[in-house]
Amino acid sequence: MPLRSPYQAALDDRLHELHPTLRRYFSVIPEGCVGVGEGVFAEIGTERRWMWPFLRFFERRGVLFAGHARSVRFRIENRTVPVEGSDTGVSVASRALDLPGGVWVMTDSVMRSGSGVVDRLGLPATVAASFEIGVADGALSLTSRAVSLRAGRFTFRLPRWCAPVVSLSEQYEPVSGLQRVDLALTMPVVGRLYGYRGHFSYGIVKERHRDEG
Repeated sequence: MPLRSPYQAALDDRLHELHPTLRRYFSVIPEGCVGVGEGVFAEIGTERRWMWPFLRFFERRGVLFAGHARSVRFRIENRTVPVEGSDTGVSVASRALDLPGGVWVMTDSVMRSGSGVVDRLGLPATVAASFEIGVADGALSLTSRAVSLRAGRFTFRLPRWCAPVVSLSEQYEPVSGLQRVDLALTMPVVGRLYGYRGHFSYGIVKERHRDEG
């Protein structure tokens, strides 16, 4: 059976409800290829300066940016890693952001989990969030249903009352011909704590190795 991405496996027949551009983005990356996107985050991070010291730990591990910036250029690389004995691979992504203080890289890996997916963020994996997937008007949405913190071999699931809710929207904008992404991390009463939004173009190209120059 052909290899599938975790999104393909979770969405199943609903995959065809996505806009063709998003369908390609969330489908399996063929072996020997990489999905490459380049664009600009109109805004990323949080303006709540009191949070920045607490986010430094997560920034060092490639999870969250401990600051706030606008008009940030970025490059994303997506790959599908096969899993032995399974027809569903793991989607691995890295996002290199050209921040005022230098290049910073976000990393994550996504696996299928029932009708949804689990996203493990950071290197090493530090935060794990399980998501429900929705499709409407050709766009994809992810809404977290649980968030866990990982420390070594131990995983601590945050109680619902204090767990942030992560919402992500991916859609294609026909006027610009670009893909739009919008992520928000919110908490009850407090509201929006962190997020990013931006546009990018995307394509799948042959993987180039260092020995190829």
